[in-house]
Amino acid sequence: MAVARITEVIGSSTKSWEDAVQNALARANKTLRNLTGLEVTKMNAHIENGKITEYRAHVRITFILEDTL
Repeated sequence: MAVARITEVIGSSTKSWEDAVQNALARANKTLRNLTGLEVTKMNAHIENGKITEYRAHVRITFILEDTL
């Protein structure tokens, strides 16, 4: 029987929300194993002088916990 865990990360990008999601996934991939899915829960942006300077994506990443036996 598999047991899964969910962790939330926030990715950012100066290009787009899609790129922010990809950055969040890439960072999670560096330290987590057995990733099985993700859910974008929120998107927002930082604005300076009336223009978007940073896109941010809040992402819930699901991964399967490894057996220790």
